[in-house]
Amino acid sequence: MAIVQVTIVPLGTGSTSVGEYVADVLRVLEAYGERVKYELTPMSTIIEGELDDLLDVVRRMHEVPFAKGAMRVSTSLTIDDRRDVKGTMEQKLRSVEEKLKL
Repeated sequence: MAIVQVTIVPLGTGSTSVGEYVADVLRVLEAYGERVKYELTPMSTIIEGELDDLLDVVRRMHEVPFAKGAMRVSTSLTIDDRRDVKGTMEQKLRSVEEKLKL
C-alpha cells in the first residue's frame, strides 16, 4: 500500500479561483470507490491505495483541467511507498501522536 500527495494546478484559466477544478478532480477520486481512500486538505489531496491504482487515478486527475479548457496544468506528486509494513494515513498519524505523548 502506498500513500500519495498530489496537487493539481490549472494555469492560464483567466481566474485565480480553482475550487471548481478541485471539485471535478475529486469526482474522479470518488469514481474509484473503495480502491482508493483520500483526504482533501487546503493545499493538496492525500490518496492511499495500491500504487498502480494511485498512479492511474493521478493521471486521470491531471487530465481534468485540460477537459475543462485549461491549456497548461502543473501537477506535483509525492509518493510514500513503504514495503516493510502496511502504511496507512491513520497509522502515520497515530505514530506521531504516540510520540507526542512521551
